[in-house]
Amino acid sequence: MRVGVFGATGAVGKELVQVLGDRGYPVTELRLFASTRSAGTRIPTPFGEKTIEVYDPASPPRLDLALLAVSGDWSKAHAKELVAAGALVVDNSSAFRLDEDVPLVVPEVNAGAAKGARLIANPNCTTAILAVALAPLHAAFGVKRVIVSTYQAASGAGAEGMEELEAGLKEVLLNGGTAKNSVFRHPLPMNLIPHIDSFQPNGYTREEMKVTWETRKIMGLPDLLVSCTAVRVPTLRAHAEAVTIETVKPITPEAARAVLASAPGVKLVDDVENAAYPMPLTASGQDDVEAGRIRQSLVFGDHGIDFFVVGDQLLKGAALNAVQIAEALPVAVAA
Repeated sequence: MRVGVFGATGAVGKELVQVLGDRGYPVTELRLFASTRSAGTRIPTPFGEKTIEVYDPASPPRLDLALLAVSGDWSKAHAKELVAAGALVVDNSSAFRLDEDVPLVVPEVNAGAAKGARLIANPNCTTAILAVALAPLHAAFGVKRVIVSTYQAASGAGAEGMEELEAGLKEVLLNGGTAKNSVFRHPLPMNLIPHIDSFQPNGYTREEMKVTWETRKIMGLPDLLVSCTAVRVPTLRAHAEAVTIETVKPITPEAARAVLASAPGVKLVDDVENAAYPMPLTASGQDDVEAGRIRQSLVFGDHGIDFFVVGDQLLKGAALNAVQIAEALPVAVAA
């Protein structure tokens, strides 16, 4: 396949290239696109050294698969040009996620929604991690309500966010100084910031509402009650989520463990006697979402559980999910 990665020098773009190599995707030609300041740079990849190019809308490249790790504005301006030029486009931005005619896909949950589509949206990273664990529980017990608090790593703000956290930690820990911030609203080292994206009229942030809107679309449950509080935390990568669900059918921790233990894309890590539970340290760099700390809800009783999930934001929350979408579909070779 002739594959193009757009935004190839960013955190997600780099992961896309690596995931293509790690999973043995059938790449016969790889082209990497980024901004003009990166143009001409040669970088190593699993497919040999490649030169960064600048996209020319007057002459879209002939690709079989285009993986976009760019801004929503860029995707809105150019994604459909790439489709018209023959590519299957998987877009990691928020540009098309809520469009009725664009499928929003987590392959373990709704791969069939992408059938026949040439433009497919990759979900918000937090939503993708949640959906992998939530969908099998819904299939077994029915989910009525979801309350989730997220602990989102600096990687959610891209390479710049990771760099700002690392620089701030060095300044605080090594120099005894004060961390500076430009990517985040406040300094992140030694801090938690309950503010990701812009605040909406209802008091939730757009990041929090994305979890509601996108979970409903992916799971095909337009009336599902979902409330989210999204918090940025000083970890480098892997988002964590504390989840409470109310179910239609009675549910027990033992039954939930059995479902999650066999769910695709989920690794059950739930042995509290031996201090084994999901953590960013163990989930980072892993394809599967870790799930654990499963217990009966004190609020919803035998119709609810509480649990904890952690997933690598740059993998299942972004690059891995995009490549899995491509793997799940027959990609027609462009003429």
